[in-house]
Amino acid sequence: MNTQLIYQIAVTLIPGIGDISGKRFISYCGSAEAVFQEKRKALEKINGMREVTLDALSNPKEILKRAEQEVSFIEKNGIQPLFYQDPGYPRRLLQCDDNPMMLYYKGKANLNAARVVSIVGTRNITDYGKEVCVKLVNDLVDEQVLVVSGLAYGVDTIAHRTSVKVGIPTVGVLGNGFQQIYPAANKKLAEEMLGNGGLLTECMSGTQPDRENFPRRNRIIAGMADAVIVIESALKGGSLITADLANSYSRDVFAYPGRVMDLYSQGCNYLIRTNRAHLMESIAELRYVMRWERRQPEERQTSIFREFTEEEKKILECFNDNGIASLDDLIVHTELPTTKLASLLLNLEFDGILKALPGKRYQRC
Repeated sequence: MNTQLIYQIAVTLIPGIGDISGKRFISYCGSAEAVFQEKRKALEKINGMREVTLDALSNPKEILKRAEQEVSFIEKNGIQPLFYQDPGYPRRLLQCDDNPMMLYYKGKANLNAARVVSIVGTRNITDYGKEVCVKLVNDLVDEQVLVVSGLAYGVDTIAHRTSVKVGIPTVGVLGNGFQQIYPAANKKLAEEMLGNGGLLTECMSGTQPDRENFPRRNRIIAGMADAVIVIESALKGGSLITADLANSYSRDVFAYPGRVMDLYSQGCNYLIRTNRAHLMESIAELRYVMRWERRQPEERQTSIFREFTEEEKKILECFNDNGIASLDDLIVHTELPTTKLASLLLNLEFDGILKALPGKRYQRC
């Protein structure tokens, strides 16, 4: 059995430790395993350490036993665990302070696709909402995107089902463990999604689809994406929570407007009116704001014959396999003055070497 994985899961079970404090805890100790080997006197020196946490770490037998059970469940059901330090962990989520320490994944989709769009909206979707959602997904076919949603009734279901139909990889983020699919009516759809997309959750096996899990689930839907698109929503509900989270993560939010008297257009109209979302009428707005316009072939040629300075080479070495790097990573790894780095990035962008993305990120062209 994977000992390292047992400790990684076990950290998420420690009382008094959340996603933010847990990552700080691991950073302080050096690894998930080291957390359980650290002496109590050393742990007491950590700012904010609670007595319940210290007591649990003094006798972690039950925590480790539960983690071992989860590893067995993972292995039996073909689930891929993704610790926040793993290469396959969704990198966009790493930009969010409250990203889950551990995720559980089934599927074939690349969670670090070059373009990720989350589509959310009401469970009580209208005919107008269905029409809008189907057209949006069909228009995304040529954009090479990953579509993310929550596998709920309504907008989520239409977004996933249409993605499967047109061949776009789509991932459903669950608010429960993999012991069940919720809602049960979407079980067949979920199975179809595994062929070209996937299912993702932060919940361990046995976690029920309780109400409190879904607002937490929404931060994953928001944080995974470059853009969040709200199809229909009332003034209160999960979609507006997701939109607010997306704005807090510096993601671009889009909303389709509706008639002022329609209940499930009020949320979208509110987001647009308060400048919390771009007005969305067609995919043209998405392409424009996200800078997804297709470049002409001659623009790509600039990078072929370009000779790079040593400083530029330092910058380009920072890009991962998906060709994406955050500004913070560039600052840390290049050790260049911020003003100098900004100037170099701008030159590389003008020359067609890099492309600026939302959330202070850059993509290698």
